[in-house]
Amino acid sequence: MKARPNQRLASQAMAFVLAGGRGSRLKELTDTRAKPAVYFGGKTRIIDFALSNALNSGIRKMAIATQYKAHSLIRHIQRGWGFFRAERNEYLDVLPASQRMDEVNWYRGTADAIAQNIDIVDSYGIQYVVVLAGDHIYKMDYEVMLRQHVEAGADVTIGCLTVPRAEASAFGVMAVDKTMRITSFLEKPKDPPGMPGDPDHSLASMGIYVFDWAFLRDLLIRDMQDDNSSHDFGFDLIPHIVKNGKAVAHKFSDSCVTSGLETEPYWRDVGTIDAFWQANIDLTDFIPKLDIYDSSWPIWTYAEILPPAKFIHNEDGRRGTAVSSLVSGDCIVSGSEVRNSLLFTGVRTHSFSSLEYVVALPKVIVNRKADLKNCVIDRGVIIPEGLVVGQDAAEDAKWFRRTDSGITLITQSMIDARARALS
Repeated sequence: MKARPNQRLASQAMAFVLAGGRGSRLKELTDTRAKPAVYFGGKTRIIDFALSNALNSGIRKMAIATQYKAHSLIRHIQRGWGFFRAERNEYLDVLPASQRMDEVNWYRGTADAIAQNIDIVDSYGIQYVVVLAGDHIYKMDYEVMLRQHVEAGADVTIGCLTVPRAEASAFGVMAVDKTMRITSFLEKPKDPPGMPGDPDHSLASMGIYVFDWAFLRDLLIRDMQDDNSSHDFGFDLIPHIVKNGKAVAHKFSDSCVTSGLETEPYWRDVGTIDAFWQANIDLTDFIPKLDIYDSSWPIWTYAEILPPAKFIHNEDGRRGTAVSSLVSGDCIVSGSEVRNSLLFTGVRTHSFSSLEYVVALPKVIVNRKADLKNCVIDRGVIIPEGLVVGQDAAEDAKWFRRTDSGITLITQSMIDARARALS
């Protein structure tokens, strides 16, 4: 595709979203769904953030590679992201691992997920590929990163977080020179390199890459023929480019989208129960670290047709209230108290129950006199009458999954096992 003068680079690009991961650290939350399909923020899924960033950046061609337990994710994409129109030169393809190369191999790595779909990417007629992970929470304008990529004449541009050097050992870390050219890539180093002019901070990879498609296409074909490769960007392709080509770092702070309320660039990997709970509860803050109310950068999702939330009963001890909380559509708070909590769509809380620091996924029912604190409740769970969670650590751990920091995950199978044991 030949660029027109003043044309946005995003219009010449596609987003390739890697959404095949299980997210095993989320435990039972990913027993029936891939991590990118996990609910977040009241009405969205985790993958909606990467897709919304692409759409808001002006990218109208996207592909989503799926693999692990993909049905929930695929159904969400079909319902919520079906507005792309081919007659407007817009495309969104879901690409499940389907043994397209042979009858043995599924997607063998992040790079292989693209390599097995080279013909599909070719059909888009694009010049640039933005490779994204589908499992992080952030707002970012990829057009800014594309422009840096082109202006630097880079073979690959890598999105990077600025993190305290003391914490950088948990990441893949970039060493860069003064021009932001990457001189080495170190996976979870014990002594992370600092940044030029800022030795107390390091650059950590976000797993976001920008390539010229022609360059990446040739690289993928060569990598497919290498039996010693794990066919992964972080382990194989990126180190190869750092050594033999030109890899450039892009600071997330340069392209992070804020509404003016956020005090610092916001990026979260909600890959553990604790992190998932914290990121959702953070949204209930008076001034949250992530502004999801910013209409100039909306987070697109499946917009269900739902009635408004309702609060009923107004008696002492039986008053439907919610304070410092997010309550989604089709919720009924009936004679119960909700504090510092996030209720997804269709939650019902019944009289004399109490919820504090609770993340309740869709269709949860909290029966009478339940007292819940510091917990995540999976979709569709029916909390029995009088259940107490968050007061006795040993009792919570006996029936449910309790993290070291005191967050309790509750699923229906755990509730059922408890009921059988107590009957």
